[in-house]
Amino acid sequence: MAAPLDNVTVIEIDNWMASPSAGAILSDLGADVIKIEPLSGDPMRNMGRPAKVSEDKKDFDFQFDVSNRGKRSIAIDLESEAGMEVALSLIAGADVFMCNLLRHRQEKFGLDPESVKEVNSNIVHATLTGYGTHGPEAHRPGYDVTAFFGRSGLYDAMREGETGTVPMARPAQGDHTTGLAFVAAILAALRLAEQSGEAQVVETSLYETAIWTQATDYAITAVDLAPLRPRARENMIIPTANRYPCGDGKWIVLNMPEESAWAKLCRVIEREDLLADERLQDIRGRFQHMPELVAAIDQALSHRSRDEWGEIFDANSIIWGPVLGLHEVASDPQAEALNVFPTVHSEQIGSYRTVAVPMRFTDVDVGPKGPAPMLGQHTREILAEAGHDPEKIQSLVERGAIGELS
Repeated sequence: MAAPLDNVTVIEIDNWMASPSAGAILSDLGADVIKIEPLSGDPMRNMGRPAKVSEDKKDFDFQFDVSNRGKRSIAIDLESEAGMEVALSLIAGADVFMCNLLRHRQEKFGLDPESVKEVNSNIVHATLTGYGTHGPEAHRPGYDVTAFFGRSGLYDAMREGETGTVPMARPAQGDHTTGLAFVAAILAALRLAEQSGEAQVVETSLYETAIWTQATDYAITAVDLAPLRPRARENMIIPTANRYPCGDGKWIVLNMPEESAWAKLCRVIEREDLLADERLQDIRGRFQHMPELVAAIDQALSHRSRDEWGEIFDANSIIWGPVLGLHEVASDPQAEALNVFPTVHSEQIGSYRTVAVPMRFTDVDVGPKGPAPMLGQHTREILAEAGHDPEKIQSLVERGAIGELS
């Protein structure tokens, strides 16, 4: 069957990871995604850590690839009048224009919604920023560590206790989460544009998406404005919803909020003596003695490895999860069953694994279409398809308005 976004053309002017990751998803869904890059390229190129792989693959930028796979690249000097004419000619024939330009930069290049509508009257104009396009912070550039994790309250909520160190997020975690929100907005706007025949303008931001990921907290905090109390393990509400180390130094997570779970856990970890303790007969009593309980459970779990406890927990219907390392997830049988790490083929380096978007279709062609393009790899091809003759393309190259793969 055809892919969901067959015959949809997307023009993308962006960099780093958030908005590009949305473009990668749209490509996975079948769209023709044309990435317009400056002549120097997206600054994210060649910034990924070298993979510990064979010699023929060690220089390949796998991190850039995962957010840009399946696209076509054209290099354009948007500072030049001729370059802007080329970019606008591509936008005129597209279904979606997406960017991560702040509003004042959109206006500088004539890429704001009002200007783009003059070029294409039924396009979807989509913007992803750090903090939105209006308000006192709209001018501020933002990365996921600043806008998604920092300003949204997420970092503070993740601290271990009220004075705990602010943790450090993994690379682009907020970017890729916001990319999913961006895709949802673009798809909804596409449907509206198709129904109405009129241009649609949508946006999202790292800041807004991060707040949505904490909606359960904010459902209350937005009402009472009470500060959140970050809780260390020793101050959690109930012992059956906490994290514990096992005998091999690896950790497990328990999440059983029901009252009956306490007795079940005590029996499974062979600490029935805790059930007889008069101080621990109800939730309040257990909360008041949580440091002592955490130490007791730690000690009980220290006698077996994480995976040994996992088998025991499964056999006794304990709701638990292993705290896996990234390297363990990359070889996890469950990930394999879901094809979380599909294979892509590159003419440059051969076959390699990448990361699937978190959606699967039955009998529909959805998934990575190929590797990320090299800078300017498709410049001549894209312009020829847009109706530019070879002589004009060559003139643009010679004038420095466009670049191509050398």
